[in-house]
Amino acid sequence: MDITIYFEEAAQVSVAFIIGAVIGLEREFRSKPAGFRTMILICVGSCLYTILSREASNASSDRIASNIVTGIGFIGAGVIFKEGITVNGLTTAALIWITAALGMAIGYHNYPLAIVVSIMVVIVLFILEPVQRYINRLHRVKDYKIRTIELGKDFKKELEIFFNSHDLTYRCMKTIKDNNDAVYLYRISSPDRNYDSVNQFLLIHKEVKSFEV
Repeated sequence: MDITIYFEEAAQVSVAFIIGAVIGLEREFRSKPAGFRTMILICVGSCLYTILSREASNASSDRIASNIVTGIGFIGAGVIFKEGITVNGLTTAALIWITAALGMAIGYHNYPLAIVVSIMVVIVLFILEPVQRYINRLHRVKDYKIRTIELGKDFKKELEIFFNSHDLTYRCMKTIKDNNDAVYLYRISSPDRNYDSVNQFLLIHKEVKSFEV
């Protein structure tokens, strides 16, 4: 076999290593579950599987590619977790998915597409992050999960009187009894996007056991 083929394949996995490292650096910087080494391994592994699928004479390349996507789905699901009423890890899971796709593109010699998509990913991670923070500051709606002591008695009435007196739009999404506690899920909208008064009210209220935003 021509030895230049080995050099070409080594170049492919090297490019996958570099792309995975660039994406992983951003995740590592933000202390995310899938960081520097994980992204490198995902990109290089996807590239390697793609190369092997092209060389296998008795295997369907599209079948191996679909199995790569399935396997990556399990890894992505592992970094998504629910914390209170919020879900974290979706961006990292999406990055795992697209990093594997970049590795596959390199394995199929589609360097222009891999480079263009890598640039787009870098733009999303590094440049659009301040834009997202600005949009979040404009977000008027917040979800509150409030736990009260011994079913709260008059808490719900007092809370809604407080909302009305401060011109806050609200909706009680759900009311749950957990042992001897009551749990209220409220969606609150503030015209001035200032929720400090709500937080302060909940902090000092004697019947509030805990709350999450």
